[in-house]
Amino acid sequence: MKAFLNLIRWQNLLMVILTMVLMRYAVLAPVISKIGVILIKGSGEEIPMSLQFPWYDFILLVAATVFITAGGYVINDYFDIKTDLINKGKVIVGTKIPRRKAMMWHSILNVAGVAAGFYISYKAGYIWLGTMFLLVSGLLYFYSASYKRQFLIGNIIVAILTAMVPLLVVFYEWPALYKYYTINAIRLPHINFIIYWVGGFALFAFLTNLIREIIKDIEDFEGDSAYGRNTVPVVLGVLTSKIVSISLIVVTLIMLYIIWHFFVNDIITFIYLSVAIVFPLLYVIYKLVISSEKKQLHSASRIMKIVMLTGVLYSVVVKVILTWNLF
Repeated sequence: MKAFLNLIRWQNLLMVILTMVLMRYAVLAPVISKIGVILIKGSGEEIPMSLQFPWYDFILLVAATVFITAGGYVINDYFDIKTDLINKGKVIVGTKIPRRKAMMWHSILNVAGVAAGFYISYKAGYIWLGTMFLLVSGLLYFYSASYKRQFLIGNIIVAILTAMVPLLVVFYEWPALYKYYTINAIRLPHINFIIYWVGGFALFAFLTNLIREIIKDIEDFEGDSAYGRNTVPVVLGVLTSKIVSISLIVVTLIMLYIIWHFFVNDIITFIYLSVAIVFPLLYVIYKLVISSEKKQLHSASRIMKIVMLTGVLYSVVVKVILTWNLF
């Protein structure tokens, strides 16, 4: 059981669950509650909007996402046995879990994820959305088999798929809101802006994950080089890859403060960003500058993972600010 949990990266799956739950209940719910609507069969007074995508369907949405993600981790380890032996010195597939059994779990997880995805898409009235889960499942397979060996393509694919996790919550909530309030409200308020709120988290997830993927490639340079993988460090060199990572961090820092200044502009957010996100990112830059061995690069990668978590946890700050009107 422990080997299986490590194979599917249970900590990362918990991060997926946390992200989706917080996007729904700490961002979308308080944001739309600030919009007043008058229901046709109501008392004539404005009432706050509320979530309309059923909670039990939301659980299935989370489960579908987790299944597809877990299947992606399984197939990734399946194709990475040789390089992981060099880079990490140990593997799960082929030792603790037989290769055939790993492929079986990959198939089970993907079938479950795609089936759940089509079901909730059907329930939402947009069954074509289910093809998204099928495409992601296939994309993760080809990523592990081919794309991750190509220059930058694999890094961008993983970053995009990471950014899709918070966006999935909007993809299924928005149609439910539109359908319910079109029928039951006197006037449908503009709700497109909810995409921008969650889109900010998605953009942050994309950038931070892209940075972490490049750092991980620098850390795995030896194994990737030995087996002819065209990762960023192999093609451009370790020094240039560090410069690219640092540049992306600087871009992320600038964008954080630009978004804060023009769209949020409150002291609580400023303090949170500075302490929980900006300072750790600056420390990552320091680690990259001084790094000369795997241990320091691994430390930088772990800090990036923490930054991704604190970025998601900013949603709790959003809920506090909106609930208590702390603008």
